Amino acid sequence: MSQAAIYGLLFAAIVLEVIGTTALQLSQQFTRMGPTALVVACYAAAFYCLSLTLKSIPVGIAYAIWSALGIVLISSVGLVFFKQRLDLPAIIGLGLIISGVVVVNLFSKTISH
Repeated sequence: MSQAAIYGLLFAAIVLEVIGTTALQLSQQFTRMGPTALVVACYAAAFYCLSLTLKSIPVGIAYAIWSALGIVLISSVGLVFFKQRLDLPAIIGLGLIISGVVVVNLFSKTISH
């Protein structure tokens, strides 16, 4: 599988996880059936896509990318759809998370570029 396909699967896993986490908020502690079903389906699909990427990307690196982008994306969803505000320390922290993933991807010899 090509690197583009591997990273495409990783991105799909991240997007599915963000959709699942958004549905988790909407499920109101699993009391609403539609969002609850979406949580289960999205998380299952996300982990399946993530598992496919682990054939080519070390688990620590894949999970670092997954978690960092997931945090940033779900924070954006919270901001836009749920009107949850981020203070300056939160924004700085998110920037540091993104910076860390960039450093790992650009400079680590652990992953194949």
